[in-house]
Amino acid sequence: MSTENRFQFAKSAVLDEVMLLEASMSDFSYGTHAHEEFSFGVTLSGRQDFFALGEHHKSHAGNVIVFNPEDAHDGHSGADDPLHYKMLYVHPDQLSPMLESAGVRRARDFRIEHPVQNDTVLKTHILRLAALVESSSTSALEYTSALFEFAEYLASQKGIQRSVSLVKSKRRTKDPVFERVRDYLHAHVGEEVSLDELSQVAHMSKYHLLRCFRDYFGMTPHQYWQNYRINRAKEALELGMPLADVAFTFGFTDLSYFNRRFKPMFGLTPYQFRRTLLRT
Repeated sequence: MSTENRFQFAKSAVLDEVMLLEASMSDFSYGTHAHEEFSFGVTLSGRQDFFALGEHHKSHAGNVIVFNPEDAHDGHSGADDPLHYKMLYVHPDQLSPMLESAGVRRARDFRIEHPVQNDTVLKTHILRLAALVESSSTSALEYTSALFEFAEYLASQKGIQRSVSLVKSKRRTKDPVFERVRDYLHAHVGEEVSLDELSQVAHMSKYHLLRCFRDYFGMTPHQYWQNYRINRAKEALELGMPLADVAFTFGFTDLSYFNRRFKPMFGLTPYQFRRTLLRT
């Protein structure tokens, strides 16, 4: 096999039933096979040719490839340039409950019709999930939230629009359930918090909580928790706490991860933010 053919697998550290393949190939051909999982891929460069569902298909750079569980297919590079792509494998056991919460009836029978799609939003979801699998600092709450939003988008592709939760109409008055979940997140600001824990606090199913919490606060539990941690970290920086202590106190695994979370919110790294304070 050519040295230009490379296959790198990565497994999610927080979800056992999610795996990522990053592949580069020039003279390798897959034999006909099928996966038990849903396969969501993005062709990054080159062209991927394959036969599936009785037809020949071509996926150009930027296209999305989707195989349902048990869809037989082959595959090879279809151009002179090497093929480079990422493929995310998600088991139905992981995806089906999320699809059901997104409004899909009989989620176990859910299928995606078109193996090749030119869908920028779908591509963004896949690459976002791939980046979370590759990152060593991804929390279970962050990954589950991203996968749920992905399931919602898959449902919307089918024309399924879930009914708007009644919780939105109640937002002007406090709901004790979601206030209790919020207080739990505040109390565990420096710890890893799982969706299972939050569902126990709320006394509702995990994915129903994800949806209703977002309707109530405008953010998923993970987004809310991340936002709260960053704001508390900012206050600590203003009070003069050392950068490393701030990162540790508020649950950021290292300074690099702290930088990546802080800068999109304030436009500066924590160090740059501290320096601007010292100048004033």
